[in-house]
Amino acid sequence: MRWARTNHYFSASYDSKQRFCSYWHQIHEIIRLGPKKIIEIGIGNGFVAGYVKERGVDIVTLDIDPRLRPDIVGDVLDLPFSDKSFDVVACYEVLEHLPYERILKALSEIFRICRTFTILSLPESNRAYRFNLQIPKIGEIRVLIPIPSIKKQIHRFDGEHYWEIGKSKYPLNRIIKDIGRAGFKIEKTYRVFEYPYHRFFVLSV
Repeated sequence: MRWARTNHYFSASYDSKQRFCSYWHQIHEIIRLGPKKIIEIGIGNGFVAGYVKERGVDIVTLDIDPRLRPDIVGDVLDLPFSDKSFDVVACYEVLEHLPYERILKALSEIFRICRTFTILSLPESNRAYRFNLQIPKIGEIRVLIPIPSIKKQIHRFDGEHYWEIGKSKYPLNRIIKDIGRAGFKIEKTYRVFEYPYHRFFVLSV
């Protein structure tokens, strides 16, 4: 598996305003579940883990790249934990770094160590219109409207991603089907309004 250089996670181009909006959702989904012990698979720049730890959550980090200094160096395809080790498993923008034929194995490993909920985020390439309305006495209304694509783009490995939702051969319903095959139930899924490139899934076992 090929991974980005460590400093990739600490560059102005990586940590955009939109990505920090995604960090908010990553943290919010963890905190609202009230877990006692969680694992974050794929530490990235450590921002989410650091914040969650300061909120008093017992969090363990795992990454395949020792240069990122995770708590445990390991592979999502062979997680070094016993069954149902964590209340919540968080895995943000990781699985697309695997060839798709390995995704079911990775999801099955995540399912095995998860006690209650798993939170995933994955890249989705489908474009969408964003509508943000402020209506007096009602409040803010936000709507994402997908833009239909006549011809799906073929994804070519770019040194980072092997696939993305919405590209040719990787429709959303295929990902949903494989999530179910791993044993999960989808509690909700949504795209981040400020950053529609990130789609979240909250899964229960």
